[in-house]
Amino acid sequence: MRNALRWLLSLVVLIGTVSAAGAATAAQPQTAPRADQPATNDASATTDIKDRLLAIDGMRLIEEKPYPGYRFFVLGYTQPVDHRSPAKGTFEQRLTVLHKDTARPTVFYTSGYHVSTTPRRSEPTQIVDGNQISLEYRYFSPSRPDPADWSKLDIRQAAADQHRLFEALKPIYTKKWLATGGSKGGMTATYYERFHPRDMDGIVAYVAPNDVVNKEDSAYDRFFENVGPKECREALQAVEREALVRREPMQKLYADYLAAGDYTVKTVGTLDKAYEATVLDTAWGFWQYSLEKDCADVPDAAAVSDKELFDYIDTIAGWSAYTDQSLANYTPYYYQAGTELGAPTIQQPHLEGLTRYGYQPPRTFVPRDIPMTFDPSAMRDVDRWVRHNAERMLFVYGQNDPWGAEPFRPGRGTEDSYVVTAPGANHGANVAGLVADEKARATADILEWAGVAPAAVKADPAKAKPLAAPDKKLDKRDVREGLRP
Repeated sequence: MRNALRWLLSLVVLIGTVSAAGAATAAQPQTAPRADQPATNDASATTDIKDRLLAIDGMRLIEEKPYPGYRFFVLGYTQPVDHRSPAKGTFEQRLTVLHKDTARPTVFYTSGYHVSTTPRRSEPTQIVDGNQISLEYRYFSPSRPDPADWSKLDIRQAAADQHRLFEALKPIYTKKWLATGGSKGGMTATYYERFHPRDMDGIVAYVAPNDVVNKEDSAYDRFFENVGPKECREALQAVEREALVRREPMQKLYADYLAAGDYTVKTVGTLDKAYEATVLDTAWGFWQYSLEKDCADVPDAAAVSDKELFDYIDTIAGWSAYTDQSLANYTPYYYQAGTELGAPTIQQPHLEGLTRYGYQPPRTFVPRDIPMTFDPSAMRDVDRWVRHNAERMLFVYGQNDPWGAEPFRPGRGTEDSYVVTAPGANHGANVAGLVADEKARATADILEWAGVAPAAVKADPAKAKPLAAPDKKLDKRDVREGLRP
């Protein structure tokens, strides 16, 4: 789990853009209904959207940023630290609103990590041409109680954050709602549906791992035995092996790297442990974010210099991954991985006799003054619920993404829920990368769940396509932004 884990749920996934009809601009607050909407005498229809948002109890404006065709707000919302006992204190949770039109559907996006304060649009938001609410996950700074009671960081409390915000916003955004997210964000959307199944009208979960039994990780071993061309797998194994064979000279380069960046490794414990953890992430990191065509760039490990080997591992795994400075940003993730989510452990037999620590558990990456106890029932509960109760849930995976080795699987009896896999795709898999018939079905379903499927699409799903045109700036995404799963 580690560096690869750390990048896992980083996706500010998915993409879309703006159509001319019904657009809200910074200079033009909504003052009239769309032509296809009934007239209303509700005074709220003529109230500026910013005023309506700020009229919500506990909502605070942090910043408004202009974007053509939209209003974009960075906001703070007061939440209970413990939804079971609201009187025990509050904290401010950061969110953003990409507002288009209250007559359009709304997409509730979660990364599972920090929230981006730059206007971005998820793929479902583009498909339905709607509004987007993006919520920062609790305990990711600055959305962290002070002092922090880490026992209140769990999937049920996070789902309650979403539910409470949804209830606050639903009177404004009255049309259909979808929840989405990638990686840990896809997990977050799934957990939200499990605990509050009546809130959303559909779920689109991208590359969401489903580690049902934390101690049973053979699926990941089978993945690495078969992914991609054999020659590429062997070349990556050689890189990892050679880095451990050359541990002494390579660690001198690592020590220089740490010193140059003013990095420390106190949380992990030693330079040796941090070094090995990074090396062991190489193959995982490659398949998570590279494609088969990138196999040509894997160096001949036995022929390259120490510096060339060091630099290649840096591009794939990132030598800063296990420094205190990097880990501090992701303590909430590693805490959850070690208390509820689980974390994969792979065997790596090609490194037998060379490793000293093996694949290190989440506890290694969390400060020791934060207590952690693993609850094995949490993921079993969610998996059982998805298998038997899923309704209008779409799970998208990438064929060559390690995190898809243990996917969610809606079972017999679930309604309008299924899994699709994008051929050759990595951790950035999306609907656009599916084969034609699956892409059409998924797009048509998303439109239908959002209540905006055109008559032509209802008659023939093959005609389904995003309602919003692409916008390179708004739809820009970096699957490594934010890092981690």
